[in-house]
Amino acid sequence: MHAHDTLSQLLLLHPVRTELDTRCRFRAPWQMVHPAGQPRVAPYHLVVEGGALVDVAGHDTIALQAGDMLVFPHGRTHRLYTPDADGTTRTHTMYKESLVARLENDADGQLTDILCGQFHFDIAGSQTLVDAMPEVVLVRTAGRPEFQGLQALITLLRDETSEARPGSSALVSHLASALFLLLLRAWIEQAQPVSGLFALAADTRLHHALHAMLDGPGEAWTLETLAERCSMSRATFVRTFRAVAGATPGDVLNHIRMTQASRWLLGTQMSVAEIGEAVGYQSDAAFNRGFKRVYGVGPGAYRRLKGLAEDAG
Repeated sequence: MHAHDTLSQLLLLHPVRTELDTRCRFRAPWQMVHPAGQPRVAPYHLVVEGGALVDVAGHDTIALQAGDMLVFPHGRTHRLYTPDADGTTRTHTMYKESLVARLENDADGQLTDILCGQFHFDIAGSQTLVDAMPEVVLVRTAGRPEFQGLQALITLLRDETSEARPGSSALVSHLASALFLLLLRAWIEQAQPVSGLFALAADTRLHHALHAMLDGPGEAWTLETLAERCSMSRATFVRTFRAVAGATPGDVLNHIRMTQASRWLLGTQMSVAEIGEAVGYQSDAAFNRGFKRVYGVGPGAYRRLKGLAEDAG
């Protein structure tokens, strides 16, 4: 199983909702300050023309150019600006056929064109995915033929948000949905340090074990069988897994099982007993205890509470 297929499985377990809601067309000088976001909401910026500087506390200033994609998985406060920004920006908002909001200013310098939106990690268990990502994710696609897919997607999003055409709203929504997977693939392929679940997906030695757990959360996996999938001895597998993932195989398997259980509780008519068995528990009592340790309530109460919350929404 290829690492990218394992990455797809990982995102099927932790689906990410993508919004593209703003197009900023600023002429220098300008600045734009983003306050800290809501938990599990990651703002992103796609630079389609021009350039900008970005300040984030604790990081060196980042210089962006066309083709760059910048994401803040933990919603950190950040400032985008041009070198000659004077600390103020006069902007106005113009909604265009309800597709995206357009922000513009009244300066006359070089144009910077940026598409902005958010990734929403709504699913229970997604915090583990967020925790595996750094505070800042930067992917540069300019001059990188291996990132042609992401480059083409950015171009399509730019074109479809330029003017409202038949089907543009649906098309932008579908294109944006592919954005996170392409971003993660490019991020991993840039050989930047990754950790947690992403490190397992990218590791050619260990992604077989992660794939096995994702593919069969209800199987009675042992350290020996997982090590065998990776062509390792038990001791080497355990040592390597912990070094790469920062967690034990048992911790990762439990996370996969509980996340899958929470999705089935909310998205299917399966009984609690059926779900417990499907994720590897031999008794209802053991499943209830394991689920409550993770979510604070038992699976039955979780289903009722989440269902009430969705009805109220």
